[in-house]
Amino acid sequence: MSQFPFAKRDYEFQKYVDCHNWIGGQWVPSTSGKTIDVVNPRHGQVMGTVSWSGSEDVAKAVEAARAALPGWKATPWKERVQVLFRVKQIMEENLDELSWLLSHENGKTIAQACGSVLKGIECVEFGTSLPNMAGGDQLDVSRGINCKVTHEPEGICAGIVPFNFPTMVPLWMLPQALVSGNVFVLKPSEQVPYGSMRLAEIFKEAGLPDGVLNIVNGGKESVEALCDHPEIRALAFVGSTRVAKLVYERSAKTGKKVLALGGAKNHLVVVPDAEPELTASTVVASAYGCAGQRCMAAAVMIAVGDVDHIVEKMVEKANTMELGQDMGSVINPESASRIEGYINDAEKRGAKILVDGRGAKVNGHEGSWVGPTIIDNVTPDMPAGYEEIFGPVLSIIRVKTLDEAIKVENGNPYGNAAAIFTTNGGVARYATDRFQAGMCGVNIGVPVPREPFAFGGWNHSKFGAGDVTGNDGFRFWTRPRKVTQRWEMATDATWMS
Repeated sequence: MSQFPFAKRDYEFQKYVDCHNWIGGQWVPSTSGKTIDVVNPRHGQVMGTVSWSGSEDVAKAVEAARAALPGWKATPWKERVQVLFRVKQIMEENLDELSWLLSHENGKTIAQACGSVLKGIECVEFGTSLPNMAGGDQLDVSRGINCKVTHEPEGICAGIVPFNFPTMVPLWMLPQALVSGNVFVLKPSEQVPYGSMRLAEIFKEAGLPDGVLNIVNGGKESVEALCDHPEIRALAFVGSTRVAKLVYERSAKTGKKVLALGGAKNHLVVVPDAEPELTASTVVASAYGCAGQRCMAAAVMIAVGDVDHIVEKMVEKANTMELGQDMGSVINPESASRIEGYINDAEKRGAKILVDGRGAKVNGHEGSWVGPTIIDNVTPDMPAGYEEIFGPVLSIIRVKTLDEAIKVENGNPYGNAAAIFTTNGGVARYATDRFQAGMCGVNIGVPVPREPFAFGGWNHSKFGAGDVTGNDGFRFWTRPRKVTQRWEMATDATWMS
């Protein structure tokens, strides 16, 4: 049972608990004793505090992980995976609580919070299948000679995760890493520590031995300490491109295996034969789900030719969205100010504001709000056309041909996601074959692959090899051991023997 159950089941403010580091199966304050406030972004009120940690705290977490590694590594795969079966059950039994807690710490609507927890549960479910992959391959390659591959844990691993999905993104990493026999140090976003806090409780309740999972809260110093620690052998990061580059470069210098997922500027290409209702609904849902604070959100709609009838439907749907119910808040006042700055800049440069979310308010909820926004006649050289806004803003770029649209998509440095909206299969194939993006969609606004297919972009949206979830995630947290063996001399031996 949870030591810290979250009681609230509506959007009214609820003060919660203070969050410390989870080291060796215990909640412990940071070495410095420093904390920062955790703010409910819907209300702008303090829910509690979180420990502010540094290199000493990271060292303690690694020490606890090191002590737990031999026993966990020696535990058979089939026994390790039983923990995940129990984690899945506990999460399903507590879905309502986990969703409302996520909504309060992040600002999502309850529907979007529940959806992200369910996606996290799906990642756990995939993790339960890993023993079926772990057997590796073996083959008699010659007379009396056999080669086989086993998948061995890297050892001590680490993950650094962002604010926008406090429960889901840690579960992109933990199932594969832990079932593979690794021990782990997790660094959540300091803005949303409670999702990881509850995961620590759940894994312990599910039977995970102390020290196998550790959590260090903090900011830049704790991230740098994870990058620098010589005993951490593999590290994954999800966040902005600027920080992803820094994490990748700094971690790689220590010989770590590194995978750093960065930002995005996702393009949805709409051609005249697109189905109007499907397209308008899907583009709006993509742009404003989670208040646009997801790396798969629609950021740019590229309108090919005359699609004004679809744009009009989008405007109508955006204008009918109820802020606070259909779309949540943004994470903090600084984000709201930055997002509105992009809207102001685009307007000054000659773009037309079709739906204006600036200055949005929700009665009784004095937090950080920006309403759904649609900006027309944006050009690729405007900041609203090429920079990641990470908010509920959809920029429309007008072009005459599909090749022009593809050129715009390819010209952006990011490469996370791209989609085409059409009723013509040939058009769909032509576009998806040419998009410079790791995840593509056809009439799909958020082309996130479902397990076992892996999540990861191209270009400046990812640094490192492979992807973070699915089969690629399993390979990232393990290293293959190749064994070639002979037990007897073959009487008809050849040069290969």
